[in-house]
Amino acid sequence: MNLTRRTMLGVASAAGAALALPRIAFAAEGDVEEIDLWPGTPPGPGGGHGPERFGTTKSGQGAISGITRPRIRVYRPARPNGSAMLVMGGGGYFRIQLANESTPTCRWLQQTGTTAFELLYRMPGDGWPREAAFADAQRAMRLVRARAADFGFDAEKLGVIGFSAGGHLAGMTAVQPDAGRYAPIDGIDKHSARPAAAGLIYPVLTLRPPYDTTRSVRELLGNDRSPEAVAAWSVETDVSDRTPPIFTAQAADDPIAPIANSLLMFDALQKAKIPHEMHIFEQGGHGWGLGDPGSSVSAWPRLFATFAQTHGLMAPGFFAAPMAAPPTAKPRRGGDDSASEDN
Repeated sequence: MNLTRRTMLGVASAAGAALALPRIAFAAEGDVEEIDLWPGTPPGPGGGHGPERFGTTKSGQGAISGITRPRIRVYRPARPNGSAMLVMGGGGYFRIQLANESTPTCRWLQQTGTTAFELLYRMPGDGWPREAAFADAQRAMRLVRARAADFGFDAEKLGVIGFSAGGHLAGMTAVQPDAGRYAPIDGIDKHSARPAAAGLIYPVLTLRPPYDTTRSVRELLGNDRSPEAVAAWSVETDVSDRTPPIFTAQAADDPIAPIANSLLMFDALQKAKIPHEMHIFEQGGHGWGLGDPGSSVSAWPRLFATFAQTHGLMAPGFFAAPMAAPPTAKPRRGGDDSASEDN
């Protein structure tokens, strides 16, 4: 498939104009269940520094950092449709954008009948080794898959959605599901970490120069910019015949993650003959989450839902889009509302 930039922008703009969607209001917020990923001390050398901090101003508003207890938050739908998504907010691997990215996305998925899991993962920006986040993502996939019957979904219908740095984390989970990020510790680790499909939203995917200008790259690689390290942590270099279907969405004017991230991934998926779909919007910048109502980027939830349905996830025929971001989730354990400001 040969798509020029002009063609892609035209298609995305037309899609944004055509998708005048019926919008749904989020249900009244209830308690959110939290489940620790690890039965004891998380694996890996060293340790991060807390306490957890919840940002209240500037770009860190609604973001969490200082995570020492990696866990998932569970958003159970009233009428499960049999599928599930693990959602990973971004934040440059030094914080996680909850309020703007992962939480509203989980609430939207919950409304569609999809069981949603929000991942709170350890980050190198908090002093953890860079492998920690990827170990947490693998463990989360295996944990929710092991408990699929309890959560009311089919274990084979588990996908991932990631934003920005969370898109890198989701992408690495998709292309390297069998990587030995940690030594198995129990029966949960017998389950596969491979998602059935992945949605990568304004993702950081490549660590190659000249696109290595993001905070994510600095946190992951530090001073190690060797070709081996760059290749090992660039998502597009590990696409194989085992890679699941991939959906990407990004704005052409993204000032943080260069559009080359999606273009390089598209090329790698095309060469490997992996089912994939890419949407490039003319405008939107970076960090739009679900997208403001009426904006072209707000089309991505419906586009992704259609893609997911094509590959056996989510519920056929559900095309409503979220109305607005819901209030920040109130976890059942370990509240983050009173944490100190994240600058």
